[in-house]
Parts: sequence; C-alpha cells; structure tokens
Amino acid sequence: QVQLDESGGGSVQAGGSLRLSCAASGDTLSSYCRAWFRQVPGKERKGVAAIDMDGSITYADSVKGRFTISEDNAKNTLDLQMNSLKPEDTGEYYCVADTEPDCYSGGGIYWGLGTQVTVSS
Repeated sequence: QVQLDESGGGSVQAGGSLRLSCAASGDTLSSYCRAWFRQVPGKERKGVAAIDMDGSITYADSVKGRFTISEDNAKNTLDLQMNSLKPEDTGEYYCVADTEPDCYSGGGIYWGLGTQVTVSS
C-alpha cells in the first residue's frame, strides 16, 4: 500500500497562492490514479484535480485556469499549485490514490490526513 502525507496548507488572502504537496511512500505514486479532493465541514468531499490511470487530467470547473496538478516522480510527490485563490476554495485538501482507472469521480482507496486551506476575503 502507498502512504500519503499532505503539506503546504495555510491561511491566505483572496488572490494569493499556495502550493500543496503530497509525499508518497511505500509505493510509486505515479503508478496509481492520483488526485486532490477538498472537503468543507458538513459537505461531501469533492474532486479538485486528478491524474487518471491513463494520464488524463481532470479539474473541477471551479478551479480551471487557477489550479495546476503536477507530479515529481523523482521525489514521489503530487503537487497542487493554487493561484488566484478565492474564499470558496477554503477547505481541507486531501491527497488521494487508487488502483482504479478513474479516481476523480470515484474517489480513492488511499487517503492522506489532509491539510487545511483557508482563504479570507
């Protein structure tokens, strides 16, 4: 099994930027479907960005043009660059991995503990 550990969250003002990083261990992250999910208290976790098993990238409509998902295979990490942050981007961000081809809509079997992102207006 792969273990996931998110970092990089924090509090920023609207319009600012943050870069989240997911450090994987125990297995090669790039061999999985991999994604970032976000959860707001009282609501379901929703996919933010994902790299599916076939290499295709999917973004939530709300973050297109502002967020970029990427990976560094040498470091075995999955990153999420978040620019032009908005208050609605606030939430707990989770790194997700799965052996299924599509983990954006289907979630994942492996989850990190999350990192909090708070965007103030």
